[in-house]
Amino acid sequence: MKQSKGEIKIYVACLAAYNNGYLHGSWIDAHQDAYDLYAEIRAMLATSPVAEDAEEWAIHDYEGFEGARLSEYMGMEEVAELAAFIAEHGEVGGKLVEYFGNLNDARKAIAESYAGQYRSLADFAEELTEETGSVPDNLHYYIDYDRMARDLEINDVFVIQTSFEQVHVFWNH
Repeated sequence: MKQSKGEIKIYVACLAAYNNGYLHGSWIDAHQDAYDLYAEIRAMLATSPVAEDAEEWAIHDYEGFEGARLSEYMGMEEVAELAAFIAEHGEVGGKLVEYFGNLNDARKAIAESYAGQYRSLADFAEELTEETGSVPDNLHYYIDYDRMARDLEINDVFVIQTSFEQVHVFWNH
């Protein structure tokens, strides 16, 4: 499931207002250029109830990042890149960033190691077996794909589960 514009957002708060006991901030669509994000932050700061020249801000909340974590003082360039990646790849993108802890490794995994989406890792093991070899019909029922899947996960692949019976398989390199 991919995200559409407006579902990936950050709540940016004016720290001058916050430090004076006011909650002043705005939800901003994070799926846009860093320059546009900064423009929306400047517009929010310009309406601060406590300071004409408020300039300090922080990310106090976020939605739609699918497990990827943002820090309070993350730069808008990084927020924009992360939001674009999640908008392109959906939940699996966010969970990859969560798994690796950084966007670069998540990008590399999706570009170089993605093996596909399956109902289970056992289904992947079965497809892999059928594609790489020939199993006689009379032996097909004796193959334990669940055990093969366990062995694959120990040595060769990792899995990102996005919902019930929806796993994304990646090769370990």
